Amino acid sequence: MTSTGIGLRQAHYAEVLESRPALAFVEVHSENFFADGGASLAVLDAARRQYAVSLHGVGLGLGSAAGIDRWHLERLAQLVERVQPVRVSDHASFARARATEGGPLLHANDLLPIAFTPAALAIMVRNVSQVQERLRRPILVENIAAYLAFDAPDRIAETDFLAALCARSGCQLLLDVNNLMVNAINAKADDPLAACCRAIDALPAGIVGEIHLAGYNDTGDIGLVIDDHGSRVREAVWQAYAHALRRFGPTPTLIEWDTDLPALEVLLGEARHADRLQQSEVADA
Repeated sequence: MTSTGIGLRQAHYAEVLESRPALAFVEVHSENFFADGGASLAVLDAARRQYAVSLHGVGLGLGSAAGIDRWHLERLAQLVERVQPVRVSDHASFARARATEGGPLLHANDLLPIAFTPAALAIMVRNVSQVQERLRRPILVENIAAYLAFDAPDRIAETDFLAALCARSGCQLLLDVNNLMVNAINAKADDPLAACCRAIDALPAGIVGEIHLAGYNDTGDIGLVIDDHGSRVREAVWQAYAHALRRFGPTPTLIEWDTDLPALEVLLGEARHADRLQQSEVADA
């Protein structure tokens, strides 16, 4: 029985809806469906008649001290009401801020890292709680790939920060294993896989509601690997995923592939591999 889904992207709309591959769910980016009508929304309506749908957002800016954009939240609430998704998620990041006190509100159009401090935690708890109250359901919050960190004297370990966020707001964690790996490599960990496994072990049991898997890009010359969702899942990430399954048990899993999209069969092959790992870990438990 499958527990894995794929990101439903425009290049695969027709083939997925026609061939109906065995998938536990499909995921779409919420903001792509905020319009009141149109072809994309019609496709989403067709998809939800065949599959459970997960709505994954990139624009709430849950860590923004400036708060949640009310228009964005209202459009998301209307989409949730229409789709009745199996899960709703966004990121532990910020996107909105004022350059000066009282100045205009700026939107970065990116997933900017937050400072893992008590003050940042209070902001995220407040914002996540506001979103959940409007949507009338818990959401999932994803750990991000970050290319800088705030060196605050009261910094909290990321895993402790995320655990506290879930405990205080009632949300769950969307654990992106690929992001763990990207951050470990960029931090120059002696053993990135071991660092990922330690992070997984530091999270409380029952906190993870979904897992993301993706590929990363390490071919650049900037000294960083980039979470670009443009290739197959790396072997070390599969190993960290198997460790997460042993820690958390069977967990809904998504294969993310957003750039350089392959043939659908390649994407489905990655999903089948995730299913085999889940079945193997269940059998060994």
